[in-house]
Amino acid sequence: LCCQCGVPIPPNPANMCVGCLRAQVDITEGIPKQGTLHFCKQCERYLQPPGTWIQCSLESRELLALCLKKIKASLSKVRLIDAGFIWTEPHSKRLKLKLTVQKEVINGAVLQQVFVVEYIVQSQMCEDCHRIEAKDFWKAVVQVRQKTLHKKTFYYLEQLILKHKLHQNTLRIKEIHDGLDFYYSSKQQAQKMVDFLQCTVPSRSKSSQRLISHDIHSNVYNYKSTFSVEIVPICKDNVVCLSPKLAQSLGNMSQICVCIRVTSTIHLIDPSTLQIAEIDGNTYWRHPFNSLFHPKQLEEFIIMDINRVQGKKKGAGAGARSNKHTLAEAWVQKTSELNTDHQYFCCTHLGHILNPGDLVLGFDLANCNLNDEFANKMNPHNIPDVVLIKKSYDRTKRQRRRNWKLKELERDREGMDTDDERQYQDFLEDLEEDEAIRKNVNIYRSADVPVESDTDDDGPPQISLAEMLEDLHISQDATGGEGANMMT
Repeated sequence: LCCQCGVPIPPNPANMCVGCLRAQVDITEGIPKQGTLHFCKQCERYLQPPGTWIQCSLESRELLALCLKKIKASLSKVRLIDAGFIWTEPHSKRLKLKLTVQKEVINGAVLQQVFVVEYIVQSQMCEDCHRIEAKDFWKAVVQVRQKTLHKKTFYYLEQLILKHKLHQNTLRIKEIHDGLDFYYSSKQQAQKMVDFLQCTVPSRSKSSQRLISHDIHSNVYNYKSTFSVEIVPICKDNVVCLSPKLAQSLGNMSQICVCIRVTSTIHLIDPSTLQIAEIDGNTYWRHPFNSLFHPKQLEEFIIMDINRVQGKKKGAGAGARSNKHTLAEAWVQKTSELNTDHQYFCCTHLGHILNPGDLVLGFDLANCNLNDEFANKMNPHNIPDVVLIKKSYDRTKRQRRRNWKLKELERDREGMDTDDERQYQDFLEDLEEDEAIRKNVNIYRSADVPVESDTDDDGPPQISLAEMLEDLHISQDATGGEGANMMT
């Protein structure tokens, strides 16, 4: 019988029933039943004393370990058997922990007890977010520049940064007329950005640092670092004139070439032979060349007649040819000169998409003044009259049918003017036309535009639904982002 209440019980060293034993002894004495967790709303991290901020989702093992560390000293006198979360409303700023402990009590009897510890989640801004809010506290800046009038490369670069999430550590992104400035709280983060840029676009960089303060007693120096990254001034759809030495080293290409895309290298094609070549940043800076025309100088031509050229022989030492393009000979006429009989003959690499009557954009080399050191030294017979760049479509129809969108970086800028908007539309059209560029960009389906079932074979190229991502809007709660399923 229990020595306290007289209830029959199995024999135990204390000769007491469980109820009387718990009334006599509280093994959870000294263990705090309430605690505090500090949570940063901006970056959604929890404070792990003394100064570490860690990312934890609700009901996660990391958050459980953080809560247990708060009462670790008090748990040293008991044996922890089990620990788990009790479901609480995500916005209540309360976390409840259900703990099961054991302890040896009177005469060697082992008592097990279950109790609840409640944590209050208090908001506190971490140091990194303080620096971001200040907007002036930075240790390193990466200045990205490109000496061109068109921003196609920067729009492409913006999508690469978003896809690889390299914008998360920036304190501030500032847009200026010829580039972007990225501000960082440490030199290592800025160096990581510079390495990424050198891997994704042909560029060169140099760095400098300025001494801010110096503690002579502890020998601590405080520097601000500046990284300058210059991207090659060549964009997609530019017509370039190579130096004779560079053209020969690329397999006896023609000096007049068209840039079909810019990735980590410059992709060139010879419109008269379909010969292709890639030029990396180091090669470009050894043998620099410039674009012959600005994109605003594109003129509209109409195809009067076109003939595909089959089986053209390669020249001596010629390099690889493009399989995605078709060589053709075309007679074209400017749409501004339709009342005259003046036509131009040219070779083009767009034979696979052009037909008589199509409108095409190109550059008129016959009636222009070329201000280029290599083009001025060329034999006039080797300079084509017209270089065709791309097929022309109705822009308003393309915008109306576009059922996808891109994300943008949050940056400080003075505002997009009409020229910037036109350049951004050019970049979107390039994505629709070039599958190789699309692979490096996250494209999201736009819910505002209905999906058209009919396909227009003669219309502008479109992006298929299989290449698009759903734009998910996950509502993140006040206690740490999207986590595991809540357990009762």
